[in-house]
Amino acid sequence: MDIKNLPCLVCALKEESRVMEIRLEPRSGNSILGNIYVGQVEKVADNIKAAFVRFGNEGNGYFPLEEAQHVIYTAGRKGNAPLHAGDEILVQVSRDAMKGKLPSLSSNLNFTGKYLVLTTGNKKFGLSSKLSGEDRSRLSKWLENEAAKPDKEYGIVVRTNAADASKEEVIRELEYLKKIYTKTAVLGRNRTCFSLLQEAEPFYISAVRDAYSNDVKEIVTDIPEVYHKLQEYLTEFSPSLSERLVFYEDSLLPLYKLHSLESALEEIQREKVWMKNGGFLMIQQTEAFVSIDVNSGKYTGKKKAEETYREINLEAAGEIARQVRLRNLSGIILVDFINMENPDHRDELFHVLQKYLRKDSVKCKAVDITPLNILEMTRKKIRRPVIEDIRELQQNNGTEQKSSADSDICE
Repeated sequence: MDIKNLPCLVCALKEESRVMEIRLEPRSGNSILGNIYVGQVEKVADNIKAAFVRFGNEGNGYFPLEEAQHVIYTAGRKGNAPLHAGDEILVQVSRDAMKGKLPSLSSNLNFTGKYLVLTTGNKKFGLSSKLSGEDRSRLSKWLENEAAKPDKEYGIVVRTNAADASKEEVIRELEYLKKIYTKTAVLGRNRTCFSLLQEAEPFYISAVRDAYSNDVKEIVTDIPEVYHKLQEYLTEFSPSLSERLVFYEDSLLPLYKLHSLESALEEIQREKVWMKNGGFLMIQQTEAFVSIDVNSGKYTGKKKAEETYREINLEAAGEIARQVRLRNLSGIILVDFINMENPDHRDELFHVLQKYLRKDSVKCKAVDITPLNILEMTRKKIRRPVIEDIRELQQNNGTEQKSSADSDICE
């Protein structure tokens, strides 16, 4: 696949020399995911427990009625009547449009930093489950005064990244997020209908922001504009990472070839994925769910069948976790591992898969193994699968005859 002919920016995350995540962003327009608008309710559909809300110039979005319990109305709304057509409310795009479905909107506005998230819906104080007990205790003490305020209109969630931050960095970010909250969620109530109150950060900045700082060895880009924006962001919000930002200038070896991004995009488009041990995965996406089948393939081990299946399944667990991230698969995911008779081996497989899934920045969970030995897992829907981005870009490139050779790597 020829990246240079795709009119987009490419952002990739590499771990141990392998591309783990990749995201494409058309140069013709930024994603609206995370944007906050003053929307107007066009229709309330009680039968499907949803409302359709018009926002900005983007058309309509799907708004679950359960969100109405913490909705923020504009200043013109009076009384406590249920949500109805004509109401103007503050909404945030919480999920991209997918397969003809409208984008999802939320009234629980999220203001995300590197260490903290402020939320308008849930006004409680919470900490990432990935934080250790010691970190949770220390961070709770730093923020106890803010968390105990009885009149605050927002909640606070402490992110995993806060484990390596100083008290000064956490408090400084809290004050910054509170200013953004006031500008958007408080003063925004007086803005005109369809106003864009808060535009989400460029996707490459959010990728750097969400990366666990200790794991980031290098941030590389070959685009001057992207380099300068990342430099400004890191200098202000993450000085410890600013020294790891590198501008790539080798014209003989393009950045996307150096990091094998074309191979990663080709891999995403294939249903069959070979593993090192000779086994392979078959990945198929339907309207209802994603199906992943584990096969022994060319495995030539001389061990007994049970041990052979155990080794194939354990390697498959790591590869499945990677493929889910790489392809940005979401919703219900059903995995048909090779059957194992030993219950200890099944338990081991389940826990190993959970360990790999915890590395995913998107909420992902292994649920259980059914009586038919099918493992059920779920992954939160936020953005559409990468394969859909590829197909749209290829289609647009074919009709408009555009050419671009831009790439950005967050490693």
